[in-house]
Amino acid sequence: MTDQGMGIRLSRDVFLALCAIGWADGELDRQEADGILRAATEAGLDIDALQEIEEATKTSRSLDTLDRSKLTPIERTFVYATAVWLARLDGHVDIEERIALKKLGDLLGLPDGIRTHASAAALEVSNLPTGDRPDRYDLDRLRTRLEERLQNPKTFNDD
Repeated sequence: MTDQGMGIRLSRDVFLALCAIGWADGELDRQEADGILRAATEAGLDIDALQEIEEATKTSRSLDTLDRSKLTPIERTFVYATAVWLARLDGHVDIEERIALKKLGDLLGLPDGIRTHASAAALEVSNLPTGDRPDRYDLDRLRTRLEERLQNPKTFNDD
C-alpha cells in the first residue's frame, strides 16, 4: 500500500524523530534501526533523506532537536504511536523510555487523549499475528488506523 492511497505522506522528520526516541534508553538496537529504515524506504523518501536517517540510526540524537513545526498533525500522531511501539519492542518500557515518551508527547503538542488513542492503535497493530517484530510490523496499517481515528473528531477530541 502506498502513502498516496492512504492520503498520508510521511516526511524525513518523522523518521529522524523515531531515531531520537529509539536512542532514549541509550541504545538503538539493530531491529529498531531496521524497522525505521524499512518504513522510511516504504514511505518513498529520496536517497539523501534515507542516508540521513541511516546515519541517525548509528549516532545518538536528542529529542530536543525535534522541530515539530515541520510535522503535520497525522505525522506527529504517527511519530508518537510508532515511538510507543518501539519502546515496547523488548517487552517492557523502562523509566527512561517513559520519560522520553512523555517528553516526546509534550514536544509534539499532543493532548493526553490523542496520546492514549495513538498508544492503543500501536498496541492493536503490534498484537496482530505479524506485528510483534520490526521486520513484520505493519506500519501501513498503523497509519491507516490513525487516519481512521483522525477522521472521527469525537475520538480525537477526548482530551
